[in-house]
Amino acid sequence: MKRAPGRGRPSTIVGIVLLALMLFPVYWMVNASLQPAGNTLQGGWFPFHPDFSGYATALRDQGRNLITSLVIALGSVTLSLGLAAPAAYALAQFPLRGTNLVLFGILITQMVPTIVVANALYSAYNDLGLLNSYLGLILADSTAGVPFAIIVMRSFMQSIPREIIEAARVDGAGRLRVFRSVVLPASRNALITAALFTFLFTWSDFLFALTLTTTETVRPITLGIYQYIGAHTNQWSAVMATAVMASIPAAVLLVVAQRHVAAGATSGALKE
Repeated sequence: MKRAPGRGRPSTIVGIVLLALMLFPVYWMVNASLQPAGNTLQGGWFPFHPDFSGYATALRDQGRNLITSLVIALGSVTLSLGLAAPAAYALAQFPLRGTNLVLFGILITQMVPTIVVANALYSAYNDLGLLNSYLGLILADSTAGVPFAIIVMRSFMQSIPREIIEAARVDGAGRLRVFRSVVLPASRNALITAALFTFLFTWSDFLFALTLTTTETVRPITLGIYQYIGAHTNQWSAVMATAVMASIPAAVLLVVAQRHVAAGATSGALKE
């Protein structure tokens, strides 16, 4: 049946309006970052004469915090995938007792509020000397990255045909080599999906940063923006410029990895 001409036009218009409403805060953030220093409300709807002094101020004041967040996010991704990939492979391919119980426990960890975990870690970190450290924040953020990565990668690894794994074993490959040379390359989309969401969670983390850091030695960008607002309410262009720069890595990764994320999220459910 052919669709009547113009029948989908109202839906398209509604979609455009909703998209514009959702993207308006992003537009206003960019617009405000290009206004002269001062109250954002005095700026126009479009920066006809853009002023980049806010970005210069933001780089000077928050550049170190951006690098700190990048180091912590990459460290958390590396640790999470390093632990989750072999765990997901074992849960997906090996006939282990209590697999369902383990998976249930992993799901339960996802339900625990972050602030509860942060408060518990504070006491342990205080005794271990991990407060205000890169390692401490990497470990803390990995508490959310590891369970999520296990769930995503196990679903995909279950769809890998056993014939491929058995063929590699017949050729003399051990379990470790099969995992490294067969399973991991075949699970590329799932690995990218898990890595992306772990990076996004770590990059946007605020509670762990607020709870487990008490000095300026290690300060992620989320905490930097929070404290920056209180100290620079008369420099909104610098505050908004910091927010724009903090959004760029996440936006770039989402655009670059969207094809792999879509495949990694659906392939485990579609294959048998």
